[in-house]
Amino acid sequence: MANRETNAHQPAERYLALGGKRLSNIDDNIVSTRKWDDEPVEASRFWDEHIAALPEDRRIEVETHLPSMNDE
Repeated sequence: MANRETNAHQPAERYLALGGKRLSNIDDNIVSTRKWDDEPVEASRFWDEHIAALPEDRRIEVETHLPSMNDE
């Protein structure tokens, strides 16, 4: 399980390192993301190609590693 979590953490970290602005929203165990600010093209492209394209369960795992809206 730890390897799977590491695999989910790495794309989230890469996305954030590229300047990604999405925040996770976890409410009643439903995970979603929100993006209000523009983000660099590289981050947006990385999201589209490496995170949004994942199967839903894997994408949700990655999204849980983003900063939380509740922390704002």
